[in-house]
Amino acid sequence: MDKGSEKLWGGRFSQSTDELMEKFNASIDVDRRLYESDIEGSIAHVKMMAKESIITRSEADTLIKGLGKVKKQIENNEIKFSAGLEDIHMHIEDALGKVSGDVAKKLHTGRSRNDQVALDIRIYLKKETRIIIDLLYGFQKSIVKMAKTHLDVIMPGYTHLQRAQPVLFSHHLLAYYEMFKRDIQRFEDCFKRIDVMPLGAAALAGTTYPLNREFTREVLSFSKVSDNSIDSVSDRDFIMEFISHASIVMIHFSRLCEEMILWSSSEFSFITISDAFTTGSSIMPQKKNPDAAELVRGKTGRIVGNLVSILTLMKSLPLAYNKDMQEDKEPLFDTVDTLKICSEVYTRMFENIKVHKDRMYNACTTGFLNATDLADYLVSKGMAFRQAHSVAGRAVAFALDQGKELDDLSLEEFKDLSDLIDQDVYEFITIEKMISRRITYGGTSFDNVKQAVKRAMEELG
Repeated sequence: MDKGSEKLWGGRFSQSTDELMEKFNASIDVDRRLYESDIEGSIAHVKMMAKESIITRSEADTLIKGLGKVKKQIENNEIKFSAGLEDIHMHIEDALGKVSGDVAKKLHTGRSRNDQVALDIRIYLKKETRIIIDLLYGFQKSIVKMAKTHLDVIMPGYTHLQRAQPVLFSHHLLAYYEMFKRDIQRFEDCFKRIDVMPLGAAALAGTTYPLNREFTREVLSFSKVSDNSIDSVSDRDFIMEFISHASIVMIHFSRLCEEMILWSSSEFSFITISDAFTTGSSIMPQKKNPDAAELVRGKTGRIVGNLVSILTLMKSLPLAYNKDMQEDKEPLFDTVDTLKICSEVYTRMFENIKVHKDRMYNACTTGFLNATDLADYLVSKGMAFRQAHSVAGRAVAFALDQGKELDDLSLEEFKDLSDLIDQDVYEFITIEKMISRRITYGGTSFDNVKQAVKRAMEELG
């Protein structure tokens, strides 16, 4: 026997594969985690072949029983993985031959590794997408719980990282609730395109065997069967889409991380992160570092890098399958693993944050956060907004020169700026009144935010 024919695909080869090429060509170190999906897909394929009399019922029973044994062997670390067998599909088929005999050679009837791996990835990613959606729901619940607990906490709202106007802390948190709601919606929509059954496309042209693809779809609980055999084996859009959505999730986590890091600093002291999610310094005993938040922020770049990797991989591939596509799994698996651990860590960290209400409130009392409301006050007295804006700006400049805040100015000083200003200005520009007046839908008024929390709780069930 020629050495080349020892491979499952080696019939036309007269030379054995170079040892370095075997190592270079193998994907088993990466795709071994698909074993469960591969066996699930193989069992469905066997059931379909028996139904269509491509193999006998007895052969199907032997194969299904054997696949169950192989699964247990893998789970019990009883199978030695080697580069010589390249990938998880060939390892499973080889192991099946050892437990089921020659009938194992019929397992691959009517399919190719091209449609087989496409199926495996889709089975795997369907399960992982559902897990990730559940994790994001869990984090949303943490956000809403914190918002409900701190409904009366007022903090400075920022633009350009400069104090702008006072907002409710709960309102700020609910902005992230909305972000993650969109993330969940994106994953749910993406799931529809993952949930397509490609088996039966074979290498690229379909097969001459009477495969019942609809039956296989039902066994595997897919929503639909793929429509074009070439697209079935060459499509990785669903992976690109998944990693794209994961990148957006991580951007949202990273933005919140940045705020958690800033807010926990001595300069802000708005919050304290639990010791359980911080670390110390090897040289400075006083340090308490927000490492969990920093790591999530750092891992964002990793997932964005995975997106660039998969986009670059696919950008110039001709139809149909190309070996380049073997490289699709590392960025996908890393994205799934990273997103899951970041979601879990962040949820636990977030649930144990201590909020410093007084510190947040005091930060609203300086920096002229009531300047816009002074302008609004003048508008309520009949002045045009552009003129009122100018008067409020002059008031800020005067107060700065005097080393005062706006509410420290005397009525006489106010009247020097405009005769329209009266004693009621002081109540008008209090922090609580400023919050209460933001009554437009989606604004930060107390009633609005209470209703927003209620809606969010109803949405989350």
